Amino acid sequence: MFRFPGATTQEPQNPTDKPLISKPPYRTIALVSFFILSAIGSLLAQTSTEPRFFSRKVYPLLQKAGCNGCHADDGVASASRLHFPQEGASGDAVEEFGRRLVSLVDQKAPERSLLVTKPTQRVDHTGGQRVMPGSEEEKLLLIWVKHLAAVSTSPASLSNEKAPEHQPVFMSRLTHSQYNNTVRELLGDETRPADQFPQEDYVRGFKNQSEVQSIPLLLVEAYSAAAEKLARNAFRTGEWKKIVPCQPAASGAAACRNHFINRFGRRVFRRPLTPNESQRYNALFIREAKRTGKFLSGAQLVVETLLQSPNFLFRMERGPAAQWVNYEIASRLSYFLWDSMPDEPLFLSAAAGQLSTAAGVEQAARRMLQHPQSRQALNEFVSQWLRFDRVLNVVRDRRLFQQFNSGLAVAMTEETRRLAAHLAWNNQSFMEIYTAGYGFLSSDLAALYGFPAPEEEFGLVQFPRTSERAGLLGQASFLTLTSKPEETSPTERGLFIREHFLCQKVPSPPPGVSASLPPLSESKPMTSRERLQAHLNNESCATCHRLIDPIGFGLEKYDAIGRKREKLALTFFPARGETERKPTKVELELDTNGRISGIPDSDFSSPAELGQVLASNAECQKCVVKQVFRYAMGRPETPGDREVIDKGFDDFKRSQFKFQQLIISLVTSRSFRETARYD
Repeated sequence: MFRFPGATTQEPQNPTDKPLISKPPYRTIALVSFFILSAIGSLLAQTSTEPRFFSRKVYPLLQKAGCNGCHADDGVASASRLHFPQEGASGDAVEEFGRRLVSLVDQKAPERSLLVTKPTQRVDHTGGQRVMPGSEEEKLLLIWVKHLAAVSTSPASLSNEKAPEHQPVFMSRLTHSQYNNTVRELLGDETRPADQFPQEDYVRGFKNQSEVQSIPLLLVEAYSAAAEKLARNAFRTGEWKKIVPCQPAASGAAACRNHFINRFGRRVFRRPLTPNESQRYNALFIREAKRTGKFLSGAQLVVETLLQSPNFLFRMERGPAAQWVNYEIASRLSYFLWDSMPDEPLFLSAAAGQLSTAAGVEQAARRMLQHPQSRQALNEFVSQWLRFDRVLNVVRDRRLFQQFNSGLAVAMTEETRRLAAHLAWNNQSFMEIYTAGYGFLSSDLAALYGFPAPEEEFGLVQFPRTSERAGLLGQASFLTLTSKPEETSPTERGLFIREHFLCQKVPSPPPGVSASLPPLSESKPMTSRERLQAHLNNESCATCHRLIDPIGFGLEKYDAIGRKREKLALTFFPARGETERKPTKVELELDTNGRISGIPDSDFSSPAELGQVLASNAECQKCVVKQVFRYAMGRPETPGDREVIDKGFDDFKRSQFKFQQLIISLVTSRSFRETARYD
């Protein structure tokens, strides 16, 4: 989230000011490697006499080798025992990390330590050779390994980095979805004005991640225009009676004005107004009412101004010691569980201090999970996690995919949405999202899948036992969003599974590397597996492609819109001007054997088999926890959140993977209740 250590977040003295809030630098989290060092005894003395030997010589070597790209909390080697400290970590933190590498050192035979044999490829290493055997780099690694073996530091004595004690102010901007839902609750406005705002960026699969939540000039203008229109429309209709629930003639103009400002202001700011804020908005109201001679004109201008305040557009979080901490927790709960502002019972719970304990938060959360708005929030989470935007905006070659249209794309996302909702709200195992032998099909989807039409649109349809479809991996939404306009993409499918279902970040391609594949030609037709062999033959490409392509190969029975196929059908169209020549079709045999490198016994050849592999895998199960955490907190998990993630995973697993229990575990955690901070 936006963090301003020691900063205040009071509004400008003139409440009509509309400050442009810029994005501060974001500290990227890069964490590290389970690599590789071992012994050169004669050089050991060098480390004891040279200050910060590890941070000055060994650590840069490991970074240059690219080990931190995979050996991170979100890397493909996240299951390994050690990770790099955060980017920008202090020299002391880096040295501490170097000492912790002792856990990977063979004390009796340091030269055989995995910290050396893995990166040099003396022992098979999924990431390939990162350090040349016999090189100066290997010698430096060996120096450090020998040093660690000699000092015999016990891993149990190595302390973890402590979270900083400062409590900065965090600001999380309302997403467009949250903005729409909030103005609907505040004003009864159903026009969804944020749909016309500039598009939001996705980071780690979500739109609420704080480092991309700047307010560019176009968005400032959009907020201003929307506030003016929303306020004007509210006072054109009878809705104003809900906003101003008093009559100035009956209760007195001053009393009615104060009641309106403090009541409505509390709902807009999601906390009580301070005396100074109340005074400023009263002054604004009085000036406008005098200028126009109309009481409601003053109210309308106050509404317009409140809707442009940072206190409305952002969720302000000042930490456990803050005056409004219970209101901050209420907002955090409501925007996570409802994708909208708190309701009156939640405001009352905050005012009574009932959200100051885990038990109080749990009671509020369980009530909120029974509310229909919780369905709206789950839908939003699923639509971002599974990138419905890409499905709905996908383009397909109409000559090859005549069945595909925008209506079918909507049906694809609806099937996925209904499966997730079915599992979450009926307390089924959420891991069944990968293995479900049924779907919620429309007539068009049933035709696409080759199944009989359902009795009702999007009704539950059991798949035939012989079907190889199951769960998300057999759904057209996933198979479509991970394909290209004319063909499937094993690389995209494997990458999506690594990043979204295993929470592993695959390193970016090296600069200057061409990602193009051998072109298809009528004289030399090839399958995707054959064409992608070009990447595996190039060592600079092979490191990553070995991690992702074999996953996608196992899904090649399904084309670029999710239709089942037994063979690859290639169509070669005549060039422009060749009017007499007809398209040529070629069929090729498909090898659909796939595997997930790093997961034992993970061979598969269908979505159903892959779903079973993922659903029973602890990394995939924990990834669900991480994805929900990232969405709830608006940020990635950090080392300081490890305990929360682990407990969330344990609670999730003990409950037989009930989604609602995962929600309760996360909202009652220290990280969620104290503040959405970075540790």
